Amino acid sequence: MSLLRSKLLGISLLLFFGVQFASYAQREIDPEAKFSFKDRVYYGGNLGLQLGTVTLIDLSPLAGVMLSPKFSTGLGATYQYYEDNRFQGASGSSFGGRAFARYNVLPNIFAYSELESINWNAYNYGQDNFQRTWTEAFFVGAGYFAPFGSRGGANFTFLYNLKHSNREAYYSEPYLIRVGFVF
Repeated sequence: MSLLRSKLLGISLLLFFGVQFASYAQREIDPEAKFSFKDRVYYGGNLGLQLGTVTLIDLSPLAGVMLSPKFSTGLGATYQYYEDNRFQGASGSSFGGRAFARYNVLPNIFAYSELESINWNAYNYGQDNFQRTWTEAFFVGAGYFAPFGSRGGANFTFLYNLKHSNREAYYSEPYLIRVGFVF
């Protein structure tokens, strides 16, 4: 692991465990009460930005629905622009979608799984050029929800890709850390 990645991981973990969040009650569904579909739907997503030798801009909206007080599921889309100055022609955009499931183990701690499919410009070693291809990832992991009031908040999620392959992977590492927002 490079020194920069080690520092980034260390800082992320320090922020994750060291920052104290205000403790608001997380929105819950009473199984006996009649909540409309609109009350159980939530929206959010991830925004990402990396500048430098490798530039990456990520827009990943999502929509989910709480099926029970502890379980929710949903769909999301991803669009990313990337440019890697280390390789000629290594720039373009990628897009795809994902389906996810989330189970609240504790009020602010959740288990998470996601199936993601991304279309991107992958390097074909046999033909010595870049070609569009679809790559799937199956992420499992856990996260922390930091509420911002009665409905919204931030998700800090640590994921591991069970389908990771060094030669065919969209992500360079099998692990992924995400920070996203929901409202």
